[in-house]
Parts: sequence; C-alpha cells; structure tokens
Amino acid sequence: MSEAPLKILIAKAGLDGHDRGAKVVARALRDAGMEVVYTGLFQTPEMIVEAAIQEDADAVCLSILSGAHMTLFPRVKELLDQEGLQHVLVSGGGIIPADDMAELQALGMGRLFGPGSGLEEIISYFRQEIPRRRLARKD
Repeated sequence: MSEAPLKILIAKAGLDGHDRGAKVVARALRDAGMEVVYTGLFQTPEMIVEAAIQEDADAVCLSILSGAHMTLFPRVKELLDQEGLQHVLVSGGGIIPADDMAELQALGMGRLFGPGSGLEEIISYFRQEIPRRRLARKD
C-alpha cells in the first residue's frame, strides 16, 4: 500500500487580503501531487486549527503579508499543541524579516519562505519534512 499524499492546509490569517502568492503556492503543491486545502481569506487562528483537524493536515502553511506574523504564527502553533497535534508542521511565508524568521523557528515553526523563494524549493521542503514527521509520529 502506498503512503497517503502529503496534505497541506494553506491559510491566510488575520486581516491580510492579499492571496495571490498563497494561490500560486497552492497550485504548485497540488501540481506536485500533494493534497492542498485553501481556507480562504481572513481566517482566525482558531478557524485555521479547526480546519487542520477536520482535514487531518500534515502541515499548516500560513501566508502573512500584514506584519502580524509574530502574533499569528505562535498562536496557531499554540492551538495545535493544545489539541495534541505537535506533529503538524507549521510553515509558511510572506514579508517576514530574517530576525523574526529565526525567532519563529526557535518557537517551533518550520521553515519560512520570503519573497523570491522558488516553488521547487518549497515543494522540496515539504517532500522532505512531512515524511520525516510522519515517521517520528509512528515511533
């Protein structure tokens, strides 16, 4: 039996109404054979985590251009952890300064992608990281 496809939930958190990049990434991941769920605009962390639970997502990929990344990323991670979903990768991208990326990763976020990140780079990251987390979960 083959392994289930990687399942990624892409979410636009907060009041950020710019979703072109999220849609481009969603399409690229889907074209690479991953199952992608896009939640749409203006999602709260609670809505995002509920969708991740309902969809049994391997990863939550947040797209944030509003500057609220230091609030929204940790809140999504906190809610996932409260639900016992520490294995769900929290990743994403947007306009996030390098110092903030480092701080978020120290808080348990996965890799974060900024402007100019290549789609193949993003696809490759998920193809490597999610199976590693699935294996760790089975142990």
